[in-house]
Amino acid sequence: MSDDKTLGERLRESGLSRRGFMKFCAATASMMALPPSMIPAIAAALEKARRPSVIWLSFQECTGYTESLTRSHSPTIESLIFDHISLDYHHTLQAAAGDGAEAARKAAMKENWGKYLLVVDGAIPQKDGRVYSAIAGMTNLEMLKEVAEGAAAVVAVGTCAAYGGLPKASPNPTGATYVSDLITDKPVLNVPSCPPIPVVISGTLAHYLTFGTLPELDHLGRPKAFYGQSIHDRCYRRPFYERGQFAETFDDEGARKGWCLYKLGCKGPVTYNACATTKWNEGTSFPIQSGHGCIGCSEPDFWDKGGFYEALSKGTFSSAEGIALAAGAGAAIGVAAAMGAKSRQTEADAKHKEDPA
Repeated sequence: MSDDKTLGERLRESGLSRRGFMKFCAATASMMALPPSMIPAIAAALEKARRPSVIWLSFQECTGYTESLTRSHSPTIESLIFDHISLDYHHTLQAAAGDGAEAARKAAMKENWGKYLLVVDGAIPQKDGRVYSAIAGMTNLEMLKEVAEGAAAVVAVGTCAAYGGLPKASPNPTGATYVSDLITDKPVLNVPSCPPIPVVISGTLAHYLTFGTLPELDHLGRPKAFYGQSIHDRCYRRPFYERGQFAETFDDEGARKGWCLYKLGCKGPVTYNACATTKWNEGTSFPIQSGHGCIGCSEPDFWDKGGFYEALSKGTFSSAEGIALAAGAGAAIGVAAAMGAKSRQTEADAKHKEDPA
């Protein structure tokens, strides 16, 4: 459960020096995409911050979101749970089971009413009396409504909770829907992706811990610090896109040279996420760097927007068709530019042969 000690007091008790504390604040600022000038404000806020109680509910999902969180390296999962937050209920990580687990949830709610943070992963079924997923004799909707009532805010982690994800994909046999469709009287923050990048999850929780508020959100309820730019904007392959150099197959010369994967279905131009900068596996790589195009998993209804290997110019992402057409036009311009440059070089080579001087 939460306690009355501030984070500053807890860190000093653990032997952390002031220098170490300021390094921690600097790392927190970097993780939340804040400028260095915010480090003193973060330090002041953390000195006074108390460990918030967090209740984590898992519904129609694959546990991939929890698997992702356990691979967070800034802060680590152990540090996040034991030093920064009080994770009082989590179906996968908790030691208790059955009546003991439900007693812990109810006790955390009662002790921290109006102050705890509710984290949800997974979609919520609505068809046939909502019988497709239940916990402790309660339907997912019943548990969500009960816990959300006393929460300060709700964080929908993963595309299933944020937008419905795979459970909601056509034909949606369980009538699955998403958190913000059901919870309208509380702030809801979406942290989509399938699954989200580990430090995006922990970074969002760290922001709440630091400032006691949710970060600035975009029009889809996502934190701008992590979802403010498209993957295409920051992709290291973009220069190839601009020059009209595209891989035609996954094993051709262009693919081996690291050319743009747009023609192979990359959804980077219409997908907003931190993959190209924050990356995965402690900043090691991300799908495009590994040779596979972005599938758009942080966008609503990405499962139902056509083939993952069809170029955007074919209109597979119908809700972003205007952007897709613009991206297609950009690709055409890039190809034309490349052909024009090649033509000019051919003419120059011919002229040089005729008049070497």
